Amino acid sequence: MKNRIILLFILTLYFIPFFGQESNTIHVLVALCDNKYQGIVKVPKGIGNGQDPNSNLYWGCGYGIRTYFKKSAEWKEVRREKIDSVRLERIIFKHKTENNYLVADAYNGKYIKNCTVDFLNSCSGKLKDTLRVGETTIGINGGAKLVAYIGHNGLMDFSLSNTFENRDNATRDAIILACASKQYFTPYLKSAKANPLLWTTHLMCPEAYTLHDAIAAYIDAKSNAAVREAAATAYNKYQKCGIKGARGLLVTGF
Repeated sequence: MKNRIILLFILTLYFIPFFGQESNTIHVLVALCDNKYQGIVKVPKGIGNGQDPNSNLYWGCGYGIRTYFKKSAEWKEVRREKIDSVRLERIIFKHKTENNYLVADAYNGKYIKNCTVDFLNSCSGKLKDTLRVGETTIGINGGAKLVAYIGHNGLMDFSLSNTFENRDNATRDAIILACASKQYFTPYLKSAKANPLLWTTHLMCPEAYTLHDAIAAYIDAKSNAAVREAAATAYNKYQKCGIKGARGLLVTGF
């Protein structure tokens, strides 16, 4: 009997780490490209309709978040759902080899300001939520370890009061793929005490390959510099801007 108790104790110690293993979440907030409601250089009508995620440049197109990650060999789609008139669609991916989830929300392009505010509130810990995926509960918004914003830099068109002070003393990693995001988002991320893992210094095209390869390096626990290098390499591959130019555009840290 004593030996059985000892054996049970050993088995418990062995299996608890696996049953209690935490899933890491990356939450991506995408402001859909919108010719009508955003101050952007106009794109073809079909890909610039911010109310139609299926054909949108940043979502349903070949290099949009939904399509590109769905075709990735590293990720598997586990759920897709409609939310409301502001967040038109949510898609959840699970990494095929690592314990990581990626949640991406497509924001109606008309509500780019809502998307920006939600991103910053997530960075500060003011906005937190959870999702149930099968038997697993994952954190989103401020409950994610990495929060990303993809789309037009709305701060070029509107201003926000800096009400994004950190709420819980936690430091979240942040990626902002939008034109000149470092110049515009610095005071907000400093208030939120977020770590700018990757952001930009000039005009750019925030298509999914840059985010995809940056996240791959991040999941592999590579350094911030290595994440930036992976992003720059991907950007140069598709945009043909030269690796030096890509490295000047995509930077890490304050």
